[in-house]
Amino acid sequence: MTPSERLKGLEAFVFTADAGSFTAAAERLNLTNSAVGKSVARLEARLGIRLFERSTRTLSLTDAGAAYYRTCARVLADLAEAESVLAAQRMEPTGHLRLDLPAAFGRMKVLPLLLPFFEQHPNLRPHLSFTDRFVDIVDEGIDVAVRIGGMNIWPEALGHRYLGAERLSLCASPAYLQQHGSPQSAAELGQHDAVVYGRADGSTIPWLIAQDAGPTEQWTVEANMALGSGEAVVSAVKAGCGIAQLATWLMRDELQEGTLVQILPQLDVEGLPLNLVWQRSRQLLPKVDSILQLLTASLRID
Repeated sequence: MTPSERLKGLEAFVFTADAGSFTAAAERLNLTNSAVGKSVARLEARLGIRLFERSTRTLSLTDAGAAYYRTCARVLADLAEAESVLAAQRMEPTGHLRLDLPAAFGRMKVLPLLLPFFEQHPNLRPHLSFTDRFVDIVDEGIDVAVRIGGMNIWPEALGHRYLGAERLSLCASPAYLQQHGSPQSAAELGQHDAVVYGRADGSTIPWLIAQDAGPTEQWTVEANMALGSGEAVVSAVKAGCGIAQLATWLMRDELQEGTLVQILPQLDVEGLPLNLVWQRSRQLLPKVDSILQLLTASLRID
């Protein structure tokens, strides 16, 4: 049996089940009662099972009919959505667009890519959130999110694309190193002041250290300062408050300007992954597809 033959009668069956009568279904389908009744009868004959209990006054689904209805209704809904997406794909990106971005990375790396795009597409109404908290993309109605870190196993409802991983380096200001000296090994780090990233719950992000080509270990640092913003950590280290481990993308300008200095480069490690995440049900909409193409082509973490 071909796929097209399997679809025959499904619409008449679902509409009849929804409406509760052949007459009401016929009106919605712009057909005669007889045409709808015969279509359902042919479907029952093909399946070899009764889908409806019929009487002179009522029409109700059998147990088998109810189970079959759930599948058929979902199939027709999926087809309708696919057609609407394909129709929308021919259109200019338009409408409300929800994007969720990591706070510092979003402002520094993603927003400069998005602003010219929004200028080119004035019919878009972007709504951008900048946060480092976990966001449930489906529950909060996010179209596309940029994630640093996150889950290893992704829900079926979400599409995702890996765009690279952070590189973490230890750094300090020239003034701090002149006053306190530069550590020559990982063991000497404990003799220095440290600035770390602090979470809202009072915990801190450990440093990741790999020595002598060994595995990466988490070091819980006894810090003299914990700050809940990567940009604030950069400012504190520039001011000479201590040593920090930072993603290279976060301090690239400071390293080039010389206001921060990389130390113990042999201890550099790979950090968190960067992923582009979206709702699969929306990925063919022009507003979503165009953003995915832009960020996939242009967004990198280094």
